[in-house]
Amino acid sequence: MSKTKGFAAEFKKFIMRGNVIDLAVGVIVGGAFQTIVKSLVDDIVMPVISLATKGLDFTGMFVALDGGEYATLEAAQEAGAAVLTYGNFISAVLNFLIMAFVVFLLVKGINTIADKTKKNEEEAPAAPTTKDCPYCKSEIAIEATRCPHCTSEL
Repeated sequence: MSKTKGFAAEFKKFIMRGNVIDLAVGVIVGGAFQTIVKSLVDDIVMPVISLATKGLDFTGMFVALDGGEYATLEAAQEAGAAVLTYGNFISAVLNFLIMAFVVFLLVKGINTIADKTKKNEEEAPAAPTTKDCPYCKSEIAIEATRCPHCTSEL
C-alpha cells in the first residue's frame, strides 16, 4: 500500500511542477493557434497562390498501381484500384512550408514588438563607482578619502 501512496505522491509532484503545467497550456494554446494559422493559410494565402499558379491543384495527381488508366482519383478509388496519391503529399508539403513561413512571420513580428518594448523599458544607468581626483585628475574609487596617486586628501 505504501508503494501506491509513494507512486501517487510522486505523480502528483510531477504534475504540479511548473513546467508540466506550462507545457499543457502551451499545447492547448498551440491547438487554438493552429486553427487560426490553418484558416489564414486555407482562406487567404492558398487562394492567392492558386491565382498565381492558375488553379493548379496537386490533390488530383496520382498513379494507379494496378496499371489501369483512370480519369480521376475518385474513379480509381471507386474501381478499387490501389493508388499512390503523390499529389496529396506534395500538397501537404506545400501547406506545411506555407504554414511554417506564416508562423515565422508572426513570430518575427512579435519579437520585433517585444524588442521595441524592451528598449523603452531600459533600466536606469548604474550609479558611478569612480570619480576624478580634483588635484591630479586621476580616476579613483568613489569611496576614497585620499588619492592613491597624489596622496591628496579629498
